[in-house]
Amino acid sequence: MSYPSRDEILASSKGWVASFLNFLPGLGSGYLYQRRWKPYFYTITASTAWFALGFFFQGDSEPSKSEQIIGISGLFFISIVTVIEANLAYKKASNKTKTEKEKKISSKKKGWFK
Repeated sequence: MSYPSRDEILASSKGWVASFLNFLPGLGSGYLYQRRWKPYFYTITASTAWFALGFFFQGDSEPSKSEQIIGISGLFFISIVTVIEANLAYKKASNKTKTEKEKKISSKKKGWFK
């Protein structure tokens, strides 16, 4: 019994599901779906750092509308970057596994007409 490779696991996931899960909560949930732990922890770290910076610069005062927009747009930017990255990683892994399968199929041809 052979275990699937990292690329095979990634290619077996759906790219749109990972992108949707990365966009909607904005916290890298699509990376959990794709079983990609490092990008997930990077995303959590970036989101936590963004919250901490906002909390630090806000101080004890109530945030203004422009500060709220800046905070939300930063999280939106993080989610857009993760959506694009998850989709590109899915496409790369999918193309890689397709070429590997084609190589295996072409090498298995035996008989009179090769």
